[in-house]
Amino acid sequence: MATVTVSQKGWVVIPAKIRRQHGIKAGDRLRIVDYGGCIGLMPEMNDPVEEAWGMFRGAGLLDELKKAKAEERRLEKRRKR
Repeated sequence: MATVTVSQKGWVVIPAKIRRQHGIKAGDRLRIVDYGGCIGLMPEMNDPVEEAWGMFRGAGLLDELKKAKAEERRLEKRRKR
């Protein structure tokens, strides 16, 4: 288990070994999650539908989600007119 120190500015350095294990690179955005007494860091997803591809493989759900999202965007544009 790694131990880190919080700076006066509230900064925390994630140890290199942990960054490598989880593929965290400079410029990546992380979300801070409070689990009620325990704090976690989660990578922020750029495109949650695309990044969830492995969970839905073979079920055809990804295509349906993409279609639903495209329809939602189309309707939103229409409302703005």
